[in-house]
Amino acid sequence: MTLSSPVNLSDADKLEMLRRLDQFRQWRSLDEKRFCLVCGKIITGRQIQVDGGTRGNGPLRLSCPTERCNSIPMDWVLPTDEILARVEKLLAEEREPAIPAPVTHADEGYERGHRGQSGIVSQLREFAFLFKRRS
Repeated sequence: MTLSSPVNLSDADKLEMLRRLDQFRQWRSLDEKRFCLVCGKIITGRQIQVDGGTRGNGPLRLSCPTERCNSIPMDWVLPTDEILARVEKLLAEEREPAIPAPVTHADEGYERGHRGQSGIVSQLREFAFLFKRRS
């Protein structure tokens, strides 16, 4: 949820804002893509929102266009082949039907096994943590 309305900018002005406000990566065009480590979506410079600038003198900031995602430029990485392959693998695992495996306990009772308590969100956060540590 944004605190202010997105600022409407021309393409040239938006590219300038991306270059000025994203101190982590360079932007050569609005069509460049980034992978958001928070929501797991691929976003483009055109989609990124520029917020703030109250009455022309407030601070401007960049934010992910995905609804309910509060990520900022430090959370966006270049979508390398490795990242895309890993994300696709996580999504494929999430789409697989969960087939519960019986777990035998000492009392010979059966309980449904769980593949993971929080699914893809937990896996993406863990994956994102690897990139944040390397930065």
